[in-house]
Amino acid sequence: MAVHVLAVLAYMEGDRVTSTCLAASVNTNSVIIRRPLLSLQQAGLVETCKGAGAGSRLSRSPGRINLAEIYQSVESAEAFGTPARKPNSACPVGQCIRETLARVFASAQSALERDLARTTLADALVAVKTPAAGGRKKVT
Repeated sequence: MAVHVLAVLAYMEGDRVTSTCLAASVNTNSVIIRRPLLSLQQAGLVETCKGAGAGSRLSRSPGRINLAEIYQSVESAEAFGTPARKPNSACPVGQCIRETLARVFASAQSALERDLARTTLADALVAVKTPAAGGRKKVT
């Protein structure tokens, strides 16, 4: 949802966009949009203005925002986690499974974030603006 919201802001090329307009694009309620929008604002990716001329816009160019920054700004938990309940330490598998999975999951998390860091919001926007994707139209 956060990438979608930022893609709309990038698509609008600096024009302020209301949470109602963003919600319409995501096909949800504007209340749902405000939580990730706040996280994106706190991460310095978005600036939001209330009152006259209200709305949000990117705080920097889409080419200077990568998907890892977006992911890190809205995801509070790692993509790979272990259950809170501890396994049976008397079991040979239970003794070491958490540590084994922690290493594997840490490696996978690093790979995920490295891959996301290689893709910018501008890269994602190119696909949106291509004729095969329907071309540039007004966001409603």
